[in-house]
Amino acid sequence: MFHIYCPYCEELREEEEFHPKGQAHIARPEEPDACNDEEWGDYLFFRDNPRGIHHEMWLHAVGCRKFFNITRNTVSYEILETYKMGEQPTITAEHLAREEKTAREEKTDSAQVAEGGQQTVGASDAAVASIKGAQA
Repeated sequence: MFHIYCPYCEELREEEEFHPKGQAHIARPEEPDACNDEEWGDYLFFRDNPRGIHHEMWLHAVGCRKFFNITRNTVSYEILETYKMGEQPTITAEHLAREEKTAREEKTDSAQVAEGGQQTVGASDAAVASIKGAQA
């Protein structure tokens, strides 16, 4: 069971109190009367269904009855953040990709190599010293 944080009530509540309402941040056409049928149909019916980070609109139906947005990972179902309507998300797929790239670069920079060319990723200096001592 999910526990979802309502940004208006400012508390965690059980998932049963909420209803998902679809993709968030969909821009309504500025002049709907000027849209052709294909453009209007795309606006009404077609939504993104990404694997990974997704922004969704939810309703706190049993509580404050207000709409808000959730940033959720569709692979793990993890809720990364909730925020009020009209606000922009702080977590995006691009943001997480940058963080992962930075983490990979830091991990590569901290790799240690023991004698014989064996890589000891994340090994402590004592572990590397014991390997070198065992080889001597």
